[in-house]
Amino acid sequence: MGVIAKQSIRGTIVTYLGIAVGIFTTFVVLTRFLSQEEIGLARVLIDAATLFIGLAQLGTNASIIRFFPYFHNKETDEDHGFFFWALVVPFIGFLLFALIFWACQAPLTDWFGDKSPKFVEYYYFVLPLAFFMLYQTIFETTCNVLMRIVVPRGVRELGVRIGLLILYLLYAHDILSLDGFVIGLCLNYAIAALINLCYFFSLKPINLRPDWSFLRANKPLIRRYLIYMGFLSVNALPLVLAPIISSFFISAEMGLDSTGIFAIATYIAVMVSIPNRSVSAIASPQLARTIKEQNREECSHLIRQVTRNMLLIGGFILLAIWINVDLIFHILPNGADYISAKYVVLILGLSQLILGTFTICLNTLNYSRFYAFSLLFSIVLTGSSIFLNYLLIPSYGIIGAATSNLASYGLYYILIICTVVPLCRIRIVDKQWWMIAALLLAVFGLNYVWQQYIPSLGLWADSILRSLVLLGGACLIAYKANLSPEINEQIKNYKSKITNHK
Repeated sequence: MGVIAKQSIRGTIVTYLGIAVGIFTTFVVLTRFLSQEEIGLARVLIDAATLFIGLAQLGTNASIIRFFPYFHNKETDEDHGFFFWALVVPFIGFLLFALIFWACQAPLTDWFGDKSPKFVEYYYFVLPLAFFMLYQTIFETTCNVLMRIVVPRGVRELGVRIGLLILYLLYAHDILSLDGFVIGLCLNYAIAALINLCYFFSLKPINLRPDWSFLRANKPLIRRYLIYMGFLSVNALPLVLAPIISSFFISAEMGLDSTGIFAIATYIAVMVSIPNRSVSAIASPQLARTIKEQNREECSHLIRQVTRNMLLIGGFILLAIWINVDLIFHILPNGADYISAKYVVLILGLSQLILGTFTICLNTLNYSRFYAFSLLFSIVLTGSSIFLNYLLIPSYGIIGAATSNLASYGLYYILIICTVVPLCRIRIVDKQWWMIAALLLAVFGLNYVWQQYIPSLGLWADSILRSLVLLGGACLIAYKANLSPEINEQIKNYKSKITNHK
């Protein structure tokens, strides 16, 4: 796991620098200078573009990771024109779904028109925004299979966030109109895509000419590629729609003001799964290789490492957020307007913890010969999400939306795990994983008891003291019990470097 650990740690550092920018943007700029409706508009535009690119890429992202080992010759470093198809296929998909998007204008504007008229006003800006987001993602994935994630991760998590911060500040000080802000939003992702493009071509000589002789000589491989791509294209709608369906329901049923409140809670909760982005980006190509080579032992070992470390890191982040949630909303400008999202943060945080821990299991299913099961599970995920949002939002508002998210993802990953373990004959958790889970539950319980039975010393003092005692104690236990040998090894290496330097 040397390459994975090194690239993942660097990618996570870059990601958390971006998170720092995002926290400043959210806590200092968004809630201070923008109305809830304006925050909601930005959120629903990005969610709509995300849905669009999930469909338009025609399964290209997963196809790149799964099939690059079959096209790539390690000895000659020849990729047989693989990247030509990686760029052309999503462009065809974009044109196809742009026509569908245009045809759906009337019913969609009718649905959003009463509660969210501003989204209707900027409906067509989703197209350029989606195009640039699409190719930013494609170029990032092509860098991932070349085992380079730090720069594209920096572009996504740091560069895009800095661009958004600048746009928000310009809009807040009336330098940009709302029209200018939306145009700037599109240009921000265009710059990100261009940087990723330049970095991709700097990594190695890239052949963008299709190798027809290789295709003719490997017709069974091409058939598998097309079947897999077609399957992912069908699977894309439920899989992409589920994570963002709540934003659409809230916007249509409650208005952009409530979408803005839900967006702030989401920005906080999503920090729980941030480490998984770097780990998944570098681990997925390794996972695809082990599955191709039918090396179950190495595959199981990799999966157990990822699930164990993601539960530990993500769980500690969720603990830190929940212990300090009252302080967070106290610090937040106009925090009283957003305090209704306190329990939304916890519920969404639990959902993000599940996602971050078990995404590697979803990837295992998608890269295996049993990938067809993921279509059925995606339909269950989306169907349950739509049903629960429809059922819970009218009665429970944004808490109902968060609950539907948690219940849907819980069911989804239970189905995936119950399928992957027996069919792929792998183990996804070990004794240390269960010890981590027990430690997290114990600290959550102690935090509840502390709040209920120990007199408060004040908001700041209480949050700091609980963080030091509960989080500090949990970190010490995790280190001493060697719950994550990989993290302990990195800590020891860091200590050794400091000692040697002295």
